[in-house]
Amino acid sequence: MATLKDIALKANVSLATVSRVLNKDETLSVAHETKQRILLIADELNYQPGKRKVVKKKTTLRMGLVYWYSKEQEMEDPYYLSVRLGVERTCSERGIEIVKYYKNDLQFRSAGEEKLDGMIAIGKFSISDIDLFKKLTDKLVLVDFTPTSNVDSIVVDFRSAMIDVLRHLIDLGHERIGYIGGHEYVQDNEMIKDERETTFFEYLSLYHTFHPEFIWTGKFTAADGYTLMKEALKLENGPTAFIMGSDSMAIGAMRALHEKGVRVPEQVSVVGFNDIEMSRYLQPSLTTIQVHTEYMGEAAVDLLLEQLTSKRKIAKKVVLPTTLLVRESSGPYKK
Repeated sequence: MATLKDIALKANVSLATVSRVLNKDETLSVAHETKQRILLIADELNYQPGKRKVVKKKTTLRMGLVYWYSKEQEMEDPYYLSVRLGVERTCSERGIEIVKYYKNDLQFRSAGEEKLDGMIAIGKFSISDIDLFKKLTDKLVLVDFTPTSNVDSIVVDFRSAMIDVLRHLIDLGHERIGYIGGHEYVQDNEMIKDERETTFFEYLSLYHTFHPEFIWTGKFTAADGYTLMKEALKLENGPTAFIMGSDSMAIGAMRALHEKGVRVPEQVSVVGFNDIEMSRYLQPSLTTIQVHTEYMGEAAVDLLLEQLTSKRKIAKKVVLPTTLLVRESSGPYKK
């Protein structure tokens, strides 16, 4: 069984730091990246807290947790990794046992004998997936997607987030604004409508500054951010500012700009989404939308526990706000 010492050695931090992070010591001053690394290593080593970590009142709740992304995909785009860690940490603190499933792991499809008190599904799932989940438990919370109105869900207010970014860039004098984002699918062929892309079109159309050729889409990865920015730079009179679908995409895009000798933000402004730890250490540091991903996980557990203790008959949709973090990668338009 893994120990705190094992985690400390692998994370290259002190034993005290590991202990305080796993016990959620809010007085600890440690980089968010270090904190995430410790939590991820603890998960990989299947660390189980000792008796001192058990909550005051031991519970017997058993919760299913479905991952939409594989661990490899989580590393390419840590958005869902952060949400998952929020769920797992909150469950550990509250003495809730987790049964883990991956979307591509067919185990959950035939696990009718599993006894679950509830389930949290992180990512994008079809109606047929939800029907399968309900065979295991009628207590279900979806995180980051709402395909139906009769299931509890936690989502992000991406519409308001996109409006905040567009207003920021317009106030800086930008009129030619591009969007480099991604498309996601359920059941490999049904494309999910991205609220950010829709808002981008609707808002700029009101100002008569929407250019259909200023949208590029791929996957929410650094590799696609790099490739799509190289495509965008082929335009003779392209955007003076880009909104990226994720910070990972922004990192790839800024590399492409650097290789072409395009200065950020003097010639082109760049804004990301998610506020991953690396974004603040880029040169220049990345203006981005902070999505409170770990709190999404915590809120999902709270919503599930509410289902178990209340007599509520209707579904609840919790919409979480975002925060625009203005850093160095966005600047005024210069003719």
